[in-house]
Amino acid sequence: MPSLKEIRNRITSVKKTQKTTSAMKMVSAAKLNRAEDTIRRARPYAAKLRTVVSSLSGKLTPDDNPLFRDQDGKRVAVVLMTSDRGLCGGFNANLCKLLARTLHEEGVDSAEMHIVGRKGRDFFRRTNHQIAADYPDARPEQHLDIVFTVLDGLTARFAAEELDRVYLVFNEYKSILTQEPTIQTLLPIRPLEDTEEVEEQEVLFEPDVEELIGPLVQQYIQNQMYTAWLGTLAGEHAARMTAMDSATKNAGEMIKQLNLYYNRSRQAAITKELIEIISGAESL
Repeated sequence: MPSLKEIRNRITSVKKTQKTTSAMKMVSAAKLNRAEDTIRRARPYAAKLRTVVSSLSGKLTPDDNPLFRDQDGKRVAVVLMTSDRGLCGGFNANLCKLLARTLHEEGVDSAEMHIVGRKGRDFFRRTNHQIAADYPDARPEQHLDIVFTVLDGLTARFAAEELDRVYLVFNEYKSILTQEPTIQTLLPIRPLEDTEEVEEQEVLFEPDVEELIGPLVQQYIQNQMYTAWLGTLAGEHAARMTAMDSATKNAGEMIKQLNLYYNRSRQAAITKELIEIISGAESL
């Protein structure tokens, strides 16, 4: 049975932890407001660009652009977006486990990994998959440079038929409580699965579509990765805020239980001392 001093020390320790988790929750909430505003402004353009390029994928052939080439194979490259820091629940673990399970089901034993964030690197460094590049602790001003560096190399290799598929793996930000692990086929470019999203209308291109398709497709691929990165940042702050809120509440419940246990132990000690005093007095 712990002493009263040990219980008091435990209560003090939990209170300090509660202050820390409460402060982290407030910091994450402030960062989430900025990140949520950024992803909200970026999504309309990304959605429209994806609709245009996906509609073209049903009309163009690999001869028009090699990024529309679709073939079976095990040469897979993965662009994985995770966070650098933990304390955000299952935000990173669920995504990495889903990717590992999907690659195993597809029979891909050694995928080429391009990883943004420490948590994804730490997970896959213990597997047979090859980490070709990782980008931990990237600052906001470096984001676009990393996007260009990663995708320029992958698109060139895909066009040269050195890769069969390129996956973009990230947590899609839905709301503060929901971040959905997503595996998106970045290359080859395919039509949208939901045909209703594609507008069935004639689109006029100026200049000719043959001249536009190259830069348009490259911009589309870069935009998809950049938007996924913005969503990952927002989802990280949301997941951490939720996790710290739960931790703060749990610490409060633990403090109540420890205080109750402390009071009962103290009362038991006082009662024991009184019994000993009375017994000693009666024996005289």
